[in-house]
Amino acid sequence: MSALLEARGLVKSFGPFRAVDGVDLVLESGEMLAMIGPNGAGKSTCFNLINGQLAPDAGTVFLTGREITGQPPHRLARQGLARTFQVAATFGSMSVAENVEAALCVAAGRGASLWPGGRRRYRAQALDLLERVGIAAQAERQCGLLAYGDLKRVDLALALAQTPKVLLMDEPTAGMAPGERAQLMDLVSEIARDGAIAVLFTEHDMDVVFGHARRIVVLDRGQVLTVGAPDQVRDDPRVREIYLGPDLEESC
Repeated sequence: MSALLEARGLVKSFGPFRAVDGVDLVLESGEMLAMIGPNGAGKSTCFNLINGQLAPDAGTVFLTGREITGQPPHRLARQGLARTFQVAATFGSMSVAENVEAALCVAAGRGASLWPGGRRRYRAQALDLLERVGIAAQAERQCGLLAYGDLKRVDLALALAQTPKVLLMDEPTAGMAPGERAQLMDLVSEIARDGAIAVLFTEHDMDVVFGHARRIVVLDRGQVLTVGAPDQVRDDPRVREIYLGPDLEESC
């Protein structure tokens, strides 16, 4: 395996509060890496530093060996770094297929071609993506009418429209029923493996984390507490003390 994403010594402060304090991480091709930790541990800030929404006070980020530190999200998207958000962002009045067509237009550098005629040239690609994420049957429905689990699949299709090398997923199963969570993350795992895409995700559902991550990085107070395979993290007494609690075995 080869590193697709690497962060070295990331630091970010907000006034006197140091939200991220020297974070290192490496994400490899086809890997599912989960980032967990208590509220305020620095997970969202780390995501924003990697994704270019925030500039770090110190540290560097590399994508496929090239430094990308502080570059804005739209430039990073063109280089292969995509992101989904906890709340899916779609055009509710447009159909599912139209949303994906628009994303494909933008990914191809044809943002000026978003009128219907411009979008339709990407119709076949959009339907292929919707088939890939298991929602092709909903292609003509308005996004605003979709169930939340289906909306999450559309959000994934929008990210895949960018043909990412690295995919950041912020709480990908938030708001979904337990069965839907497992189905979505099984799909993400399959896409990561088959497409050699590296996936970094945050998640509060420990069944999702321990059931789908190859490795887990635990943050506490802006620092990396530990990184390891699920069994190593589960058995780490420090992780149990600050986050997982003594009853993890019963919940996982």
